[in-house]
Amino acid sequence: MIRVLLADDHRLVRSGFRVILDLEDDIEVVGEAEDGASAVALCARHTPDVVLMDVEMPGMDGLDATRRIVTTDGPSVLILTTFDRDDYLFAALQAGASGFLLKNSAPETLIEAVRVIARGDALLAPEITRRVISAFTARSGLAADGGPRLDELTPREREVLVALAGGATNAEIARALHLGETTVKTHVSRVLTKLGARDRTQAVVMAYEMGVVTPRPPRG
Repeated sequence: MIRVLLADDHRLVRSGFRVILDLEDDIEVVGEAEDGASAVALCARHTPDVVLMDVEMPGMDGLDATRRIVTTDGPSVLILTTFDRDDYLFAALQAGASGFLLKNSAPETLIEAVRVIARGDALLAPEITRRVISAFTARSGLAADGGPRLDELTPREREVLVALAGGATNAEIARALHLGETTVKTHVSRVLTKLGARDRTQAVVMAYEMGVVTPRPPRG
C-alpha cells in the first residue's frame, strides 16, 4: 500500500486528489495539510511514502517544506503546480523533490505519478523539465564548468546522463545504447553516486548546470 500525504492550501484541490487516489486499491491517503509547516508535522506523524506538494502556500511554502522533509530521510515529494513560476519549480528540484506534475493533468497521470515516485524513480516529463531548466539557465547564465565530479564519469556514464536529461526511461536508454536494462540501472546508480545526486531528477538538474546538456530554444 502506497501511503500519500496531500499538501495544498485549497480544500477543494485536496478533496479532488483524495477522491481520485482513494479509488485505487494500492494507494491510501493518510493525511491532508493546508500549509508547509503542517505537511512537515504530518510527515513525522504518518510517515507517508509520497507527498503531493503545492508550491505556493501561506506561511511555510512547499519549497521550504520539501527541504525539511527530504533532509530527514522522509518520503519522496511530488510537486503539483499550475506552472506559473518556473523558478519555483527549479528550486523545488534543488530542494530534493523527486518530480513535478501539472495540476490540470489527467487523473490517470496523477495515479501513475504517485506509483512512479513511490518506486523511488523520478518523474521527468521532458517538456516540463526542459522548460523549467531553460527558463532558469537563461536568467542565471550558468557556466559550462563540469567540475571534478563530472570528470569522474566514464564516457558511457555521460551518455546515460545525457539520456536522463532528455527524460528517457531505463528501457529507452537500453534500446538507444544497445545495453541491457540491468546494465543501464548500474550506470544510472554510478552516475548518481559520482555526482552526489539524490535521484534522477537532481542528476538532470546538475547535467544542465554543468553544461553536459544545454536547454533547447523555445518553440515557435
